[in-house]
Amino acid sequence: MKAIVIVVTVLSLLVSFAHADLATPELSEQHEKNIEICTQNLLTIGKAIEAYQKEHGDFPSWLSDLYPKHLAEAHRLLCPSDKEGGKPIYTPNTDPEMSVSYSYELNPQYREWKTEQRKVYGDAMPIVRCRHHANEDFVALNLSFSSRVYRSANTWEFQPEDMYENLEEAITTLAAGIQEHPNNENLVYVYPALVRFYMKVDQEGEAENLIKRYKEALKPDSIREHFVLGDMLAAMNRDDELLQHFTKLEEQFPDNRSVFSRLTQIHERLGNAELAHEYRLKADPVLALIGNTVPDFSATDLEGNPISLEQYRGKVVLLDFWAVWCGPCIAEMPTVKKVYDTYKDEGFDIIGISLDTDEQRLRDYLKENEIPWRQVFSGKGWESPVSRQYGIRGIPAPWLIDKDGTLITHQARGEALERRVVEALKDKSTEE
Repeated sequence: MKAIVIVVTVLSLLVSFAHADLATPELSEQHEKNIEICTQNLLTIGKAIEAYQKEHGDFPSWLSDLYPKHLAEAHRLLCPSDKEGGKPIYTPNTDPEMSVSYSYELNPQYREWKTEQRKVYGDAMPIVRCRHHANEDFVALNLSFSSRVYRSANTWEFQPEDMYENLEEAITTLAAGIQEHPNNENLVYVYPALVRFYMKVDQEGEAENLIKRYKEALKPDSIREHFVLGDMLAAMNRDDELLQHFTKLEEQFPDNRSVFSRLTQIHERLGNAELAHEYRLKADPVLALIGNTVPDFSATDLEGNPISLEQYRGKVVLLDFWAVWCGPCIAEMPTVKKVYDTYKDEGFDIIGISLDTDEQRLRDYLKENEIPWRQVFSGKGWESPVSRQYGIRGIPAPWLIDKDGTLITHQARGEALERRVVEALKDKSTEE
């Protein structure tokens, strides 16, 4: 790794954050201090990785491998903003030896993939990440392979410009990556980003040439590559061609909801409100259920007891499609549990629909986190009968259902969950 370079300056640490936890100057000051400490932790970890690499000729498998020889202070592996003390949101990121706040991009699960990505994105891409400072300005604080610390979106592939010093560096690196590794599957997000960068620096001709080369190599049956082309056309504001492209794609993939979703966006952009609404319902059929009665289901819970929506009639119920392996689901669980504990005695309840395949792992999580509400588990993952009945294609999918069985929303997450529950319970008490 290259020499350590501190790029998070005092000025960048003085950004005013809109996060709810920063309501007072004292909390804001503490938040900024935590970012500064976290930055120093990342830089220290970077030096330790460099020392480890020199000794072993390779990167460590886990950050705990650095301790104590190359990283003498174990507290450097904990971010001061990490309220869980090193317990990761996404369990495959769990370090096997120590509590670690930071996501290590070269752990055994990701190493091959990240190594391939590095060939394209260069040493600016993250090797260690912290997601404990999320606010409106950034989600992740990153340590790059070149030992820079910078802020970025959660999925840096969508905004690779965050990684580079300037657009010129980004263009040079990504253009070279495409040229040197044309068959690298990790290029999927590079093409639209590069087109966007070319447009920002008034190099429309380069963008046109890139699209032309991409079209010549595009596999007709690859829906993924068609979507990438769509992103490139959108970056150049070629709306008519974009609409034509996805209209043809709809003919080729007539039942693909992702195509419907993109056509929704295109028609919204073109001002075709009726067509946008039509495609929105095709993309997300659950929308048609909002305000209507949710069809009942019949299953057995994790303990083998019969369970159905009908049993919960008269209560406000959260039908929560989730899984232990789903990072966003686990991140949402403290909020769900808090709302349950607050309103369970006022007519609110939860039914968990687990898309897990490992029953013991599910049971261990429920016990460890003291989750008391009933769970439906089939062991069939995405083929779970209840999730298939309701057309679930992504999780978390928290359906909030009113006391009379009607669907209030299918996106009851975060602060919206408690607000919606309170509103529904208030309506109930008013009627009584």
